[in-house]
Amino acid sequence: MKHIARVVAGCCLAVAALSAGEAMPAAPPRPYPERLQWWAEARFGVFIHWGPVSLKETEISWSRANTNPACPNQGPIPAAVYDSLYKEFNPSKFNAEQWVNTVAAAGARYMVLTAKHCDGFLLWHSQASDYSIAATPFQRDIGAELATAARARGTRLGWYFSPMDWRDPDFRSERNAAFLGRMQAELRELLSLYGPIAVLWFDWDGLPPLYDQERTYGIVKSLQPQAIINNRLDLGPGNNDRQILSPHAEYYTPEQSVGAYDDQRPWESCMTTSRRGQWAWGGTQDGVKPLADCLGMLIRCAGGDGNLLLNIGPMPSGEIAPEQAKLLQEMGAWLAANGESIYGTRGGPFKPGDYGVSTRKGNTVYLHVLEWLTDPLLLPALPATVVRSRVLGGGDAEVRQTAAGLEVRVRASARQPLDTVVALELDRPALGLAAIAVPVPVSLTTGATATASNTYQQQPQYGPDKAVDGNGETRWATDAGTTAAWLEVDLGRTVAFSRTVIRQAFPELKRVRTFALEYWQDGQWKACYRGKDLGPTLAASFDPVSAQRVRLNITEASDGPTLWEFQLFK
Repeated sequence: MKHIARVVAGCCLAVAALSAGEAMPAAPPRPYPERLQWWAEARFGVFIHWGPVSLKETEISWSRANTNPACPNQGPIPAAVYDSLYKEFNPSKFNAEQWVNTVAAAGARYMVLTAKHCDGFLLWHSQASDYSIAATPFQRDIGAELATAARARGTRLGWYFSPMDWRDPDFRSERNAAFLGRMQAELRELLSLYGPIAVLWFDWDGLPPLYDQERTYGIVKSLQPQAIINNRLDLGPGNNDRQILSPHAEYYTPEQSVGAYDDQRPWESCMTTSRRGQWAWGGTQDGVKPLADCLGMLIRCAGGDGNLLLNIGPMPSGEIAPEQAKLLQEMGAWLAANGESIYGTRGGPFKPGDYGVSTRKGNTVYLHVLEWLTDPLLLPALPATVVRSRVLGGGDAEVRQTAAGLEVRVRASARQPLDTVVALELDRPALGLAAIAVPVPVSLTTGATATASNTYQQQPQYGPDKAVDGNGETRWATDAGTTAAWLEVDLGRTVAFSRTVIRQAFPELKRVRTFALEYWQDGQWKACYRGKDLGPTLAASFDPVSAQRVRLNITEASDGPTLWEFQLFK
């Protein structure tokens, strides 16, 4: 994978290179071409990053020291050590059927394996290179076994193939043509040996794409005419992974983030299950993200009209780690109950917002309410009549339509802990509706003056202002070992408020144990709300109070509390 933090850097429905966030026309979703239909309906795939580097529990390719100045990796493992790991690589517990069964149990409809990553190691028996699985003590052909197992199970298989090879001294040198001959020979081999594949996933590293793209695409088209091809073969300096630069590329690939709503161009977010965001096996101390986070990725991708390619990194033994398998099984259980709101849907018509997302198919709109920030949920007017409603998993939804908008109520006992899915049956096809923006209420704290008892290592990027800047990707953080802290906001004038939304960073660490929302009145702090065990997002209402100074007083914490956002509303 391309690691953005380290490097700056089919159907082509729109060859023009649209940047992330660029406004899309107010039109119904653009239909997918027939060849992409299965992929669009699948919505969910599993990515697998694996190779000899799993022995070191470090990142694939990026942890290799640089031997080619034209490549971006500057890893800590000496190249001589990294390049010799294959001699110890003996994943004797690899079982292709178990891998495929794990993917199927997750509810994923396709899988993509790193057949060749940027370090040049090949997970198939190759005549084009001797740096392959055939040269390991294991010897068996991973590509062949996985292809056979996937075909038997009916799971669609794709190959990740890095056109870069940071180990090859000719790459991006005056001898690049010699490198190209080897790279294209490997590609021909991979695409010829194992029958039809569903996806070919190229990568990029932010540097010049010297891959003889037209001929390389030609190889793919001639050998695997039905394979769907992503956008990365063409990307280089000044590009981003939201761009499609060739008529041969069919979808774009936001990395480690959910793509913005786009129902005009196909897209797929690739994201990790690893708790620390690593692609390859990170060892027993790594672990996985909470189920809520990973389900949130899938739900928000579907609601944005995109796919999720969720990554796991198997262990050196060849096994999928128990915590990864358990997470995937839990996702599969949720999809078994709620899959009708994901599979075969398009995003919208309501665009994603703080409330959650919506998906649609036929005459039905599925509201995925991830956070009940208001009760009832308030949405803009829908240019269709809701004729029936239900809650997936059981229960009723009360829906009221007015000229001003849509009000949706679900009693607390019928709400689901991760995602309450409300199905709205309309009097007309849902796909005929253009996407509708959901207004985002502005917090009273946004842009206000904030102070705090503590800031992590006194670094400005973790200052208290980051909790009131309206940016969900910046955070206020405190020093390790902090067991109590406060965050105070001066609203500039006395205002009334009756609701708070607090988003805790890294909620799986359960840092904030007890807290109070307090306001300054008559020379003292008074509490208007108290709570315990702050989760990912607290949305709480209380009797209205009026004040200029407000603070979140964290009275007990396990270790260094940190928040994405602290918000107040009238």
